[in-house]
Amino acid sequence: MATDTTATKDATTTATSHQFQAEVAKLLHLMVHSVYSDRDVFLRELISNAADALDKLRYEAIANPALLEGQPDLTITITPDKEKKTLTITDTGIGMTEQELVDNLGTIAKSGTQAFVEQVKGSQGDVHLIGQFGIGFYSGFIVASKVDVISRRAGSDKAYMWSSDGSGSFTVTPVENAPRGTSIVLHLKDDALEFLEDWKIESVVRTYSDHIAHPIMLAVGDETAKQINSANAIWTRAKSDITAEQHKEFFGHISGSYSDPALTLHYRAEGRNEYTVLLYVPGERPFDVYDPERRGRQKLYVKRVYIADDVEILPAYLRFVRGVIDSEDMPLNISREMLQNNPQVAAIRKAVTNKVLAELKKLADTDDAAYRKLWDIYGPVLKEGLYEDMERRDQLYELVRFKSTKGDWVSLKDYIAGLKENQTAIYYLTAEDAAKAKASPQLEGYKARDVEVLLLTDPVDSFWVRTALGFDGKPFKSVTQGSADLDLIAAKDDAKPDAAEDAATAVLNAALKQALGERVKDVRSSKRLTESAVCIVNDSMMDRTLEKLLSRQKDSGISVSAPILEVNPGHPLIKALAALVKAKGAASVEDAAQLLLDQAFIIEGEQVPDPANFAKRLADVMRKAFG
Repeated sequence: MATDTTATKDATTTATSHQFQAEVAKLLHLMVHSVYSDRDVFLRELISNAADALDKLRYEAIANPALLEGQPDLTITITPDKEKKTLTITDTGIGMTEQELVDNLGTIAKSGTQAFVEQVKGSQGDVHLIGQFGIGFYSGFIVASKVDVISRRAGSDKAYMWSSDGSGSFTVTPVENAPRGTSIVLHLKDDALEFLEDWKIESVVRTYSDHIAHPIMLAVGDETAKQINSANAIWTRAKSDITAEQHKEFFGHISGSYSDPALTLHYRAEGRNEYTVLLYVPGERPFDVYDPERRGRQKLYVKRVYIADDVEILPAYLRFVRGVIDSEDMPLNISREMLQNNPQVAAIRKAVTNKVLAELKKLADTDDAAYRKLWDIYGPVLKEGLYEDMERRDQLYELVRFKSTKGDWVSLKDYIAGLKENQTAIYYLTAEDAAKAKASPQLEGYKARDVEVLLLTDPVDSFWVRTALGFDGKPFKSVTQGSADLDLIAAKDDAKPDAAEDAATAVLNAALKQALGERVKDVRSSKRLTESAVCIVNDSMMDRTLEKLLSRQKDSGISVSAPILEVNPGHPLIKALAALVKAKGAASVEDAAQLLLDQAFIIEGEQVPDPANFAKRLADVMRKAFG
């Protein structure tokens, strides 16, 4: 028979009224007033939430069997009522307290609600976004004019009913005679009455929720409730028995993204540790992949019993991977705290991480186009591993791809294969974006010698290159830091200045250094420049991009250091200034020195330290030139 979800209001108390959090109010307005092309999504999402509630109760009942209260069956029951025009989804799971009803259904602390609202503005009716942004419950308002949620938490004798019509507020009322778990009663709109038909409910469940590992029952009138899903954990089945469509639906269930996964890993490990792995790499970027907490999204089960989804089975730089790891020999009563230091978890973590990296390498070797698409999405995240995971750095070196002065899809092996004669380093340039990188004057000397330079524009690049020892025996070297070791690499046009020109430039450099004072660490002739008059470089342990990044962080204690100004002895302007110093002395180039340094800052995309003085000096120079 159907589960009895009858509850009565407590006559001795009154309902309390609450306002929705502002983000939720926006979301509900969108749900109530938008027209979606596929409204089946609401049932999928509510069943998924119910399955999570059952998993949580089963986990808590390991340590406290009394929570099952003589009702050991963990089921989901769907009850249509054509007379009342209601559809009820009931689970016998963990349930919610009064405060949890308020917190979980009235506010969203860390979800992607705001991001969802913004994204849907540009793609009206995209129901695939609903699960992805963690707002599945509210999808009920797509089909319902009113939603009631009756819930009693396992182990408590108090039950409450949450009610709302989605207009901006909700009420919470004590009720009596409610069973353990949660019942969601949808008062359907007139245009959604098809969801009261048996065939429609069964069709949606078979399509989207057949993989749910708990029985989903359909209760109609006085008939005995019947199970309408297979209730078979998909990862326990043979690979050959699972279709691409079934993988897609299960991937959607665990990730909220109902597109095709870009990569699927399904295997069983045997030996000292026995476990089953079913993991997916999403083909679209999850909204939370750049969440500062960088938490993993893999679920851990023990013998099909849900344990946790925050045990960091994979390292943070693989946090975009979604899926399930199910252990056969881990103790069921292990606490979440103990999981972090459990040797079995550590062994599984090591093996599964290596397997994921190996599968990514296989994809990179066999399907360049598919891997390129994944790299465009997850490249900056994977590169975090170069900084954090020394043990697997060599594996990651084989996966990383770069833009360079010679192409936009370069591996480190490609780079090494193109080394010039006498080249002893892998050269790179860090910048805030690709346009600034390509325009950097520091590249000129390397281009003149046909030396490839990697263009690193992700913030993490400035960190990993500092700790990278090198690749294939070649160290990484910044073209904007220290001296340019280009003497041994022949240039296309390697004309050298004569001794007199060198001497004149040396005198100019001293005059510029005197004029600039503490604004610069030094002024010197450049071997990097072939076209530009000047550039700035760093001579500290950090390159300038990293210094700027760290200086923006509160309490970092790091400020941007005075740069070295490099001048191009062969540039007409530098030659003219050298002649001016020789004729009229160092004082004659004081304004020019300030303008040259400001010009170098502007080329780097930095703000001129004193815009007013820069403008005044520039005006004076123009007046003298054209006056």
